[in-house]
Amino acid sequence: MTQNRYVDTRGSVSVGVPFTEAVIEGLAPGGGLFVPEHIPAFSLEEIVSLASLPYAQRAARVYKAFDIDLPDEEVDALMADAYGDNFDTADICPVVSLDEKTHILELWHGPTSAFKDMALQCLPRFFAASAKHLREQGKIGHEFLILVATSGDTGKAALEGFRDQEGVKIAVMYPDGGVSDIQYKQMATQEGDNVMVWGVRGNFDDCQTGAKAVFGDEAFNDRLMEERKIALSSANSINWGRLLPQVVYYLSSYAMLVAQGKLEAGQELDVCVPTGNFGNILAAYYAKRMGAPIGMLFCASNENRVLTDFINTGVYDISDREFVLTPSPSMDILVSSNLERQLFELTGRDAEAIKGWMEDLKREKRFQVDKETFAQMRELYASDSVDSATCLETIRKVFEETGYLLDPHTAVAFEAAQRLRGENPVLVASTAHWAKFGEAVYRALHGIDLQDALPEAVSALTGCQLNNLIQRETGASEVPAGLARLDAMTVRFTDVIEGDTDAIERAVLAFCAQ
Repeated sequence: MTQNRYVDTRGSVSVGVPFTEAVIEGLAPGGGLFVPEHIPAFSLEEIVSLASLPYAQRAARVYKAFDIDLPDEEVDALMADAYGDNFDTADICPVVSLDEKTHILELWHGPTSAFKDMALQCLPRFFAASAKHLREQGKIGHEFLILVATSGDTGKAALEGFRDQEGVKIAVMYPDGGVSDIQYKQMATQEGDNVMVWGVRGNFDDCQTGAKAVFGDEAFNDRLMEERKIALSSANSINWGRLLPQVVYYLSSYAMLVAQGKLEAGQELDVCVPTGNFGNILAAYYAKRMGAPIGMLFCASNENRVLTDFINTGVYDISDREFVLTPSPSMDILVSSNLERQLFELTGRDAEAIKGWMEDLKREKRFQVDKETFAQMRELYASDSVDSATCLETIRKVFEETGYLLDPHTAVAFEAAQRLRGENPVLVASTAHWAKFGEAVYRALHGIDLQDALPEAVSALTGCQLNNLIQRETGASEVPAGLARLDAMTVRFTDVIEGDTDAIERAVLAFCAQ
């Protein structure tokens, strides 16, 4: 087999690079995103047979199908390390069925209780292995700074995955005041000698735009290399090494449902994903491309419904769009970076079209795709948005009817799935343990509107204490240990910076000088 190489969505890479270089670079020159030249195909039999393997071996099989430039035995070892006793179940991401046609893919059994662990226990190991591989080839001789913008969950998962990795520092930016108490404490108490966390005055898009600007500042990158022998890279889902592990769990979940007798082999399964940066749902698209019998992809938005409007109109417009803080903060995003990869695929990999649309978005805060691309989008996707009040009502209703407790992101997806579904069974991606968002869950269960104050005794509780109260009231499963002990941990990071390029660069230089 010829080694699979990686090109970029804006046509800046004239000769494809190997997997290791794509992972290390994160973002392609010119701002485009790396995609593999070839998407491997699995037969239905190969997909179904994944259920007979431990999860780590399923992941290794998918990676090998992409023909990455690491030895097979190293891929096996890295996957065994990524998906082991760091997860609280041997199933890694079990599927729980609420009825015959509604299945919940629990993606939050990793160390930070969010779906980001599925990729960010994997990526840091492959990043370190890729860097070692390239050093041995004499292609690099420097260290790395992973610069991450987070809307809540990616930050902690990346910090946990990269902490104390040799030759790597990691710095995370989150919107100050825009994450839950639990999410804040997860990041602010992070252990490790190579980690840094900054709050940013602004929202997630400010964090993400600032990070992209720093990546694109050639003079600053040259200075960082010259003075510190450090290169920037990314752990956001713009990095293909973040996206590929997510493809695995959609192939895996289909195989598990067939093995459990809940699907007939070959029967179509629709997938509904609470969507912010478009990476998680894009992974389901690639699983479909590889041969999984996935039907429609349901894109669930909260009140920041830019993706819903785009899928329904073909116009992506943030020129006069209000950014709304919701109970599902990991979806509070207006610039969905991974949509670029999807459009690249739908246009027959027309880099010039992508480059033009992304320039329009940067210059005019909007773009409109052509009729053919829009028609293809509509064949694959349906979308709806769920307002915050309905999100909370869904948490209450599902708990009362089934005894299953949803977090606010999964509740958005669950409600959107009920509105959009047809005859096919639906797999709902559950992206976080409910205890990461205890205040929203408490409000939902007690019918307290978002604009109303919590009872004084409740508002005085920490996030951990509130979770314990909810657990006692509902009889829900115990709060994961990594969340339950946060109050006892020392807050290490309290700095808040501006979100402009200069401020971020100053903070990066100060961190690298430590």
